[in-house]
Order: sequence, then C-alpha cells, then structure tokens
Amino acid sequence: MTAKPEDTLILETTQGRVVIAMRPDLAPNHVAHIKKLVGEGFYDGIVFHRVIDGFMAQTGCPDGTGMGGSKYPNLTQEFNAEPHVRGTCSMARAQNPNSANSQFFICFDDSRFLDRQYTVWGKVTEGMENVDKLKRGEPVDDPDKIVSAKMADAA
Repeated sequence: MTAKPEDTLILETTQGRVVIAMRPDLAPNHVAHIKKLVGEGFYDGIVFHRVIDGFMAQTGCPDGTGMGGSKYPNLTQEFNAEPHVRGTCSMARAQNPNSANSQFFICFDDSRFLDRQYTVWGKVTEGMENVDKLKRGEPVDDPDKIVSAKMADAA
C-alpha cells in the first residue's frame, strides 16, 4: 500500500523512522485532524507512554499520562471494517466511542478483538522494526518518543 505524499505521515522516533500510509477513505475526519495536529507540531517530542509487548504502542498524549488530548474537541468515531493487524494505526479513546482526540496506537500483532470498536486510520508501510524496538511499559520508564512528525509532502 502506497499513499500519496499528502497522505504519508513520517515519524522520526528515538528508535528510527516510521512511515504511515494514512487512509482518508476509511476515516476522513480522523486523518484530517491528525494532519492538522502534525502541521502544528503537536506530536513533536511526545512520548510512547503505553507500550504492551505483543499488543500495541500508544502515543499522542501531551502530558505523557494517557489522559490528555489536543486543544480541539473530541472526534466522532469512524469505525470501519479495516482489521487491527500488525502495523495498523488506530485511535485510542476512553469508554465513550466519540472520545478520540490526539492519541493513537500502532498494533504489534493481530488484535482483531478491537475491530469495529476503534477507528483505523492508517498502516505502517516502513519502519515497523523501529516500532518493535520501543521500550515497553505501562507507563514506560524513560520512554521513547516521536522526535518529529511530518507529512511527506512537507518533509
């Protein structure tokens, strides 16, 4: 799967580059929201605060606790049929289905029990080995972070 440059997110992490093909066809509002945050530098310096071996790596909380979000309102869910498999990028949320904001996670392995309950908005196309290297924990001691997040057409 190759995305257009305007739909390709490049994360430079403390473990190396991760390239994500965004899927506006699946979740147009979520993709637009993430692009807006990326453009504002929101994700630069944000840690991977929750990394569970065999499950997923979560990031996007400005205070590193898993409780924070952006200054913008929460998003209405865009659940879709895309499966939660290795490399899937999906929005984290609270119990309310319409509570996703800035936090997202990348699946290490198949997590099909999440299907149609969380909004899938992209997939890692390059650098999954770097996601695999992220330090584990809930919370993570001395966590890895996103050094910079840019869209390929702005990189």
